[in-house]
Amino acid sequence: MIGKWRRQMRNWLTNKMGLPADILMDLPRITMIGQIHIYIENHRGLLSFSDKEIRLLLKQGQLLVKGETFVIKTILPEEILLEGKISQVLYLDE
Repeated sequence: MIGKWRRQMRNWLTNKMGLPADILMDLPRITMIGQIHIYIENHRGLLSFSDKEIRLLLKQGQLLVKGETFVIKTILPEEILLEGKISQVLYLDE
């Protein structure tokens, strides 16, 4: 019951007050530049990394990025900049 009320309040704040949904609803913000860079904010941690795949923990589920020749250019507690050839970005339910 309380969870539903919080979700409704967040939606109202987002819609009526113009506040960013990614912050209020704890959603990731993903910025891609073509197929060569992806910048992901508001993740919960790095689960796995290889030169072909990266898996990040989100509040609800996981984010899987697939491609080739991946290199992590920047990694901070809630942000990551990945470089390489990106072929897929997938949301995975828990």
